[in-house]
Amino acid sequence: MTNRNLLWMGAVGLGVVALAWTDPVLKLRGDRFKPLAYEQLTPQQKSMIDHLLAGDRGGSTEGPFNVFLRSPEMGDMAQQLGAQIRFHSSLPRRLNEMAILVSARFWGAQYEWYAHHRNATQAGLSEAIIDAIANGKRPAGMQPDEEAVYNFCHEMLNNRQVSDATYQAAVSKFGERGAVDLVGVMGYYSLVSMALNLDRYPLPEGAKAELKALK
Repeated sequence: MTNRNLLWMGAVGLGVVALAWTDPVLKLRGDRFKPLAYEQLTPQQKSMIDHLLAGDRGGSTEGPFNVFLRSPEMGDMAQQLGAQIRFHSSLPRRLNEMAILVSARFWGAQYEWYAHHRNATQAGLSEAIIDAIANGKRPAGMQPDEEAVYNFCHEMLNNRQVSDATYQAAVSKFGERGAVDLVGVMGYYSLVSMALNLDRYPLPEGAKAELKALK
């Protein structure tokens, strides 16, 4: 085989590789922040999206990520933090989702509530507890671990601190790491809720806002 044939075959191979690569189709949504297409992104924004698509979320770009793209270095670190908090917390998923709902209710974040209401139900949190949180009421009939989470989150968000009794109850149930993971989940989902509220992020077509204004 001649060198010319080898060069031709190499060129064809490179062409096949080039044809095989296509930009991902991003299903971004937004209101104040215009949804971006992959070809519009800067190298820093592409890096954030590439990391997001390769991560634990299974390729989903729903939520705050269209907003986070406006500050892609921060957004990339935030989405990595969010993946750690959502998928690798020391807290059981049912309790992690409960903390997310308490945070979403605090901020009145409609999309966050919409997405994590479903997740919390799938994780085993009862509808009675979910409905009470949605209505700004203390849930009745909580299990001891749910009561520890609710007290901790409610006090931290509303009082900006927790009492010694509430702290000790959380550490007794979840350890010091669990108490810090609760702070982490509230902190991250407060960031998410603020980003969504800033954007006026729309609910999916046909979905209705579930959170009513609290008196």
